[in-house]
Amino acid sequence: MSARSIVRRPVPEAPGLPSSLHPVLRRVYAARGLGTAEDLDLRLAALLPVSSLDGVDAAVELLLEHLERGSSVVIVGDYDADGATSTALMVRQLRRLGFLRVDFCVPDRLRHGYGLTAGLVAEMNLAPPALLVTVDNGVAAFAGIEAARARGFDVLVTDHHLPAQELPACNAMVNPNLRGAAFGSRALAGVGVAFYVMAALTRRLESLRGERLPAVAELLDLVALGTVADVVPLDRNNRILVQEGLRRARARRGIEGIRALAHVAGRAVTQLGARDLGFGVAPRLNAAGRIDDMSIGIRCLLADDPAQALALAGQLDRINVERREMEEKMRGEAVELVRRLRIEEGSLPAGLALFDPAWHPGIVGLVASRIKERLHRPVVAFAPAGDGELRGSARSVAGVHVRDVLEAIDVREPGLMLRYGGHAMAAGLSLDERRLARFKAAFAEEVGRWLSPSQMRGVIDSDGELAPVEIALDTARALAEGGPWGQGFPEPLFDGEFEVVESRVVAQRHLKLWARASREAKPIEAIAFGHFDAPQAPTPRAGERVRLAYRLDVTEFGGTPRPELKLDLVEPLPPR
Repeated sequence: MSARSIVRRPVPEAPGLPSSLHPVLRRVYAARGLGTAEDLDLRLAALLPVSSLDGVDAAVELLLEHLERGSSVVIVGDYDADGATSTALMVRQLRRLGFLRVDFCVPDRLRHGYGLTAGLVAEMNLAPPALLVTVDNGVAAFAGIEAARARGFDVLVTDHHLPAQELPACNAMVNPNLRGAAFGSRALAGVGVAFYVMAALTRRLESLRGERLPAVAELLDLVALGTVADVVPLDRNNRILVQEGLRRARARRGIEGIRALAHVAGRAVTQLGARDLGFGVAPRLNAAGRIDDMSIGIRCLLADDPAQALALAGQLDRINVERREMEEKMRGEAVELVRRLRIEEGSLPAGLALFDPAWHPGIVGLVASRIKERLHRPVVAFAPAGDGELRGSARSVAGVHVRDVLEAIDVREPGLMLRYGGHAMAAGLSLDERRLARFKAAFAEEVGRWLSPSQMRGVIDSDGELAPVEIALDTARALAEGGPWGQGFPEPLFDGEFEVVESRVVAQRHLKLWARASREAKPIEAIAFGHFDAPQAPTPRAGERVRLAYRLDVTEFGGTPRPELKLDLVEPLPPR
C-alpha cells in the first residue's frame, strides 16, 4: 500500500440527531451531512413520490395501450448487473400484471455493442404490434430506435445515463437526468427507474381494475442489487431502496436467484449487506456480461425453482473464476505498460489511456478501475472491437466528471470518438484505432484541466481516530447496522497509531496483523487484502508502530463474533 495522505472529515454539530444513537455512529452520520431524525427515516413510505418522476405518466399510457392490444413486449437490457436486474424486474412485474407476451433480449458485447442498436433490432423475430422497452440504456440509441420505428415497433426508453443535446425519436422516455427534469433525485440507477415505472403502472392498473395487484416492492432485492452494483450515489432515496431490498433478502422473502448467487459467493443471506452485494453477488452476475452471455444471469434472476437458480448461479460462479484469471493477467500487463510509460516519459499524464491488442473488451473496465485506484487519476482501458475499432471503458476519481471530459473532447475535436456515453465516475467510448494516439493526448490534456498534481497523490478520507474502548464489537455492529453504505455515503473509515503485536503473510498477497491501540488494550486482528500487490509494500514487525486506516468490521470466522480491522493503509512510523 502506497503512502497516501489522510484527511479527516469535519464533524459539524448535529443536535437534531437522536441521542440514542451509538456515539460513533452519531458523529459518522453528522460527517455525512445528516442532521435530523427525518434524515434517518428509511421506510418505504419516505420514498420520493412515484408520480413525481418526469415522463412516468406517458410511459404508463404507452404500456396500457400495448396491454390492450395484446402486443409483444420485449425488454431490451444491458450486459451489466444494473441492466440485468432492470430486465428481470420489468419481465417479472409485467407478467404478474397480466401482459401475456413478455420476453427480453440483451445485446452481445462483441457483435452488437451497447444497448438498443440497429443490428440488434434486425435480429428480432417480431411483427407489429410490438413494444420495445429499454432498461439502463436507450437515451443515446438513435440508430436502434430509428430502425425499430421503421419496422412499426413502439419504443419506451427507461434510462439514467446523461443525454446528448438531442434525444432519439422514441414514443416515451423516462430518465431523471434529462435536462429540465424536476424529480428529486438524479442518482437513480437504471433499475431504480424501472422500479418507478412499474410502480406507477401497477398503481394505475389497480385503479382501473379496482383490485390489489402484486406489489413491485416485492422485487426490491433486485433494485438493491442493481443500485449497489452500478455504484450510483446513495442519496436518501437510493438508501431507502437498498435498505428495503436488503431487508427482504435477509428475511428470505426475496427472489431465488439472488439467494443462490449469495450462496455461491459464500455470503449468509440472513446477514446480507450492501458490501456483500457489491463484492460478492454483483461480480458473479457481471461476469456473464463481461465474457459470456448476460442472458444466463437474467435467467438466474427470473428462476423461481431453487434448484434451477442454484445451477445457474453455479454456472455464473465458474464464469467469474475465468473472469478473475483474465483480469489478473490484463492488470499485470497494464501495470507493465504504466511502468514503461514512466521510464519513457519521466512522468505520467493526468489522464491515462491504455491499450493492448490482446485485451478482452469485457474486462477493460475492471482494469481501468484497478489502475485508477493505484494511480489516483482517471484511466481509460481499450480493447479491440473488430474492423479496426477500439472499445474503451473509463473510470474516474472524485472531482473529475468523466462523461463531461469526453463531451469536452468531442466539442473540440468532433469525430475523434465514434460513440461515447456514461456518467460522472464511469463511461464508455469507441474510436478508430488509428486515432488512439490523438485521443491519448486529448484525454490527458482535458483531465489536466480538472486535476491538480496534489489530487493525483491519493487521499484517504477518514472519520478520525477511535478511542481504544471504541474499537469494540458493539461499535462494529452499530456501524454495520447504520448503513447501507456506498458511493456518496461512504462506509466509515478510521485512522490511528497502533503497535504491531504479530504479523504474517497470507496467501502471498495479504498482510495479517494483530495490533493494539494502547499498552492496556487487547490486540485486535487486522487484515490488509492485496497488500503485497503494491511495489515495495512494507512488512511491519512485532514491536513496530504503524499508522492504520481501517474499517471496523465484525468477523465470525471460527464461530465467535469479534471485531476486526479491514485495512486500507499500513504506514510504518519512526520509533518514538
